[in-house]
Amino acid sequence: MAGSAFRKPGVEIIPLSKETLQDRVYNQVTELILDGSIVPGEMVTVQSLADAFGVSPMPVREALRRLTAANALTVVSGRSIGIPALSRERLTDLRNVRFEIEAIAAGWASQNRSDADLAIFARDLDSLERANGADDVKAYLRANYTFHFAIYRAAGSETLLKIIKDLWLQISPYFNMLHGSYSTANTYHQQMFAALRDRDEQAVQAAVRGDIDAAFDMLVDLLK
Repeated sequence: MAGSAFRKPGVEIIPLSKETLQDRVYNQVTELILDGSIVPGEMVTVQSLADAFGVSPMPVREALRRLTAANALTVVSGRSIGIPALSRERLTDLRNVRFEIEAIAAGWASQNRSDADLAIFARDLDSLERANGADDVKAYLRANYTFHFAIYRAAGSETLLKIIKDLWLQISPYFNMLHGSYSTANTYHQQMFAALRDRDEQAVQAAVRGDIDAAFDMLVDLLK
């Protein structure tokens, strides 16, 4: 009876447990995209994801619908979903927006970061360098995602973090194609860490922009 007070004509009340499950599946698929586990050219199905997560197909379909609407995934054929093709125009647009938004977040992080944050940055940078030394692409992509987002979280803005995550959902699968340039990327990562340590806002923004531009230049060549 207590819940009846919240019921209004024409309004459907979705059980909280179901909503939480849908969000959890969405977050899990999002993580797979962001850390490079779903690569361009690879197809996944609703059933394969449902089996992997141990859930029914319904919350998986909802997660894929949301990610398709965000241009992170696209219907490839029938029931198969994959990473959308990346045109030069879309790559340029993503680069231009990332160039501004991620630099803002890194700048804020340089001023807001705690000593605990700095320890996390150092740990993630070490993971990046070990993965690069071992030539482990998957480990490198996971560490790259973890390092960048630890910085962006330290900016202290959930709104900014969401914008950056939406941008990365569209571009990060293509970081799989940058194998061979990770040493260059790590140079920028080292610069980011040093600037964050020194609370140097301009230096960390320059390092983030350099990292974005280096990836953009290589991807443009690969798309020709």
